[in-house]
Amino acid sequence: MSSPVVDPSGTPRGAGSAVPLLVRTLEVEDPGALISLLPREDAVAWVHHGDGLVGWGCAASYETGDHTRFRDAHAWWREVTRHSVVRDEVDVPGTGLVAFGTFTFDAEAEGSRLVVPEVLVGRRDGRCWVTLIGTRITSRPELSSTGPADVPRTAGFRDGDVDAEQWLDIVAGAVARIADGDLDKVVLARDLVATLEEPLDVRAPLARLADHYPGCWTFHVDGFFGSTPEMLVRLERGLVTSRVLAGTIRRTGDDTHDLALAASLARSSKDLEEHEYAVRSVADALMPYCTSTNVPEAPFVLHLPNVMHLATDVTGVVAGDVSALMLAAALHPSAAVGGTPREAAMDLIREIEGLDRGRYAGPVGWIGASGDGEFGIALRSAQVGEDGTSVRLFAGCGIVADSVPDEELAESRAKLIPVRDALS
Repeated sequence: MSSPVVDPSGTPRGAGSAVPLLVRTLEVEDPGALISLLPREDAVAWVHHGDGLVGWGCAASYETGDHTRFRDAHAWWREVTRHSVVRDEVDVPGTGLVAFGTFTFDAEAEGSRLVVPEVLVGRRDGRCWVTLIGTRITSRPELSSTGPADVPRTAGFRDGDVDAEQWLDIVAGAVARIADGDLDKVVLARDLVATLEEPLDVRAPLARLADHYPGCWTFHVDGFFGSTPEMLVRLERGLVTSRVLAGTIRRTGDDTHDLALAASLARSSKDLEEHEYAVRSVADALMPYCTSTNVPEAPFVLHLPNVMHLATDVTGVVAGDVSALMLAAALHPSAAVGGTPREAAMDLIREIEGLDRGRYAGPVGWIGASGDGEFGIALRSAQVGEDGTSVRLFAGCGIVADSVPDEELAESRAKLIPVRDALS
């Protein structure tokens, strides 16, 4: 069920209606680190290697859920863009009218949202801009650092809905189901809960994640934040790209040893099998929307500070009037976060996982008025609780016939490190 569109004052406008917006993009001098510009409240972020988009305020928003969440969000966004007046003096991806989006993993869950900020600041290839969005013309704000964020003081971490021992049994059960031929692969998630002494200032973990993992996409929308290495879909002027990650090994910090581990990952039959399922699911989902696609013959090893992944960049040329949001809907959930066959994997997740994933492993990112945009898979992520003093961290592992439960648990712990360290 979808909820009403809301204007900045919070006045309901009725489901399906659109807020007429005035949008102006101006080129500005480089304001410095984007995350340092954010206020504590109502902040959104999407940053990669220092470039990207940050914003604050709420010019318009839309909440939706259930199986129609992508379709409803797409229809609302089309209405907003149709009614808005845009003056864009920069005209690069990320300028003009932009909405940030976060979507639940499971179609049966509520909590998906699009947010149009009042102020948007971007940087791309050395060019910087500010976009002002609202129902009336406003003056350009002074762009400067808002000062250091409050460093979180963590009282402790505990297992979430399922403890480590229970999760080992769940993984073993999934391996048995795969051996019985019920499915080929399933991705199982677990959560960790952090308790804080004071409400979280999310700017602190965002700054740490952006600094420690610059090659990932650091994001924040509606209390959901993280730093994902996996691009679900990027659409830019007709070219679509999707980065597939499946197959993981933990780094040791010893460069020589890590190179040997990377070589073993690239030869691992278990990890190559898991990766092949994920790549095939992405290529098959993109094909109906593209005039041509390109799938590399072999994956490369993506090196991150804490882990290494098998990675493949699938590309294509889209046909017709297609948006990044439509492509995200077609791709989600890929085998990298759900499993294969898709429906059998989703049924098994609902049956045995014992976890409400919320937005974990769902699409998160931004979309522009043209339909171009970027949506990552919300990995290495966490959801801030309503009171701000609890944070749920998530990690997941791909389970195939050769999976060993203890090894999968160790992998999940490695994947929890980025956000755990950012809160510690």
